[in-house]
Amino acid sequence: MSREILSPIDQWNKTFFTTHDLCYTPFAMITVDEATDQILLRIIPLGCERVSILESLGRVMGEDIRAPRDIPPLDNAGMDGYAVRHEDIRGASEKAPVRLEVIEDLRAGFLSEKTVGKEQAIRIMTGAPIPGGADAVIPVEETERGNGFVFIQATASAGQHIRRAGEDVKEGDWVISRGDILRPSEVGMLASVGRPYISVHQRPLVAILCTGEELVDVGETLDGAKIVSSNSYTLAAQVKECGAIPVQLGIAKDRKEEIKEKVLQGLRADVFISSAGVSVGDYDFVRDVLRELGVEMIFWRVAMKPGKPVAFWIFGGKPVFSLPGNPVSSMVTFEQFVRPALLKMMGHRRLFRPVVEAFLEEEIQKEPGKRHFVRAMISSGMDGYRVTATGPQGSGILSSMVRANGLIIIPEDREVVRAGEKVGVQLLDRNF
Repeated sequence: MSREILSPIDQWNKTFFTTHDLCYTPFAMITVDEATDQILLRIIPLGCERVSILESLGRVMGEDIRAPRDIPPLDNAGMDGYAVRHEDIRGASEKAPVRLEVIEDLRAGFLSEKTVGKEQAIRIMTGAPIPGGADAVIPVEETERGNGFVFIQATASAGQHIRRAGEDVKEGDWVISRGDILRPSEVGMLASVGRPYISVHQRPLVAILCTGEELVDVGETLDGAKIVSSNSYTLAAQVKECGAIPVQLGIAKDRKEEIKEKVLQGLRADVFISSAGVSVGDYDFVRDVLRELGVEMIFWRVAMKPGKPVAFWIFGGKPVFSLPGNPVSSMVTFEQFVRPALLKMMGHRRLFRPVVEAFLEEEIQKEPGKRHFVRAMISSGMDGYRVTATGPQGSGILSSMVRANGLIIIPEDREVVRAGEKVGVQLLDRNF
């Protein structure tokens, strides 16, 4: 009798799945942490591309930048006033001003060929290089101008109101590192060190497909049992918020050939996301189509609520996510699994939303064995953060996400969390 030879993944599938109606149906779930590990283990950062610094905002730096020169390159005036020798104005005051000869007016962007001598001054503008002989700048508000002279009404110490060469950055300093996120300040620094083009991590193209006979697009006629495909837009918005590039494939009806055609388009992108079609219904064809196309399933079903019927696949090294069809389940599973994957692909070092502790304002009960993500509103109080659920938690109640700025995380082993207890809250609002 011949012996069946199975690949490692097929051996795992045979253990983890049982055959039913010619497709694999799992009989066990994995935890949220296990699912996250399985995904990130297989995510490889994309390569880099060269872009203008005007296009680099929010991108992740793909190279290290050192300063090629001192910034500022020369000692310069920190404000409009007069470049003087501090020893000449000892004891100067409003009642006993010191009279100095003005030998030049010096604007920013020009070098003086003159040297400030005893009892002399040069009128100087902010940013202009400090002329020879001068060692302090007196603000114009502390002076009174005469005809060829200036009356200094205050004393100064050596170096007063002078910005030193290299005060900001010295030649050879490490100013921006690979992996840094480029904010407006970094863009300005790149301009300062003379780098109009830089290397940044590429942004993945993320194909999005929603399936369902009941779905129509925005603006189409809503008749009978039809509903608008909100997932097409929430997922695209979530992808854009990450910094990746969404590619909407539209809606596929519950017909296997139509789904297959759309899936083939989606698999050409860097990442493919489908919404709905991976449960156990008679018309949930996405899972079957992916398997027929040779896409390798890594897991299906996670012990979480909402979002249990989520699946993760690999196709030629590309990640494929099958998210639930219910709007909230789709958004929550994106936050937990897709968002970290996209950020890792784009070179980010911080992959997860921040989690803070807050006092729960009402009792929450849940079933054991699953991690719950409860839509919630978190606010600041005198004694710390406080958090309350946003109302009914059905996976189709999108309005509860609209009101939420965080997700209360209730661990798998808890059944009741009482009012007044501290809970972890995943922050969704970056401005909170």
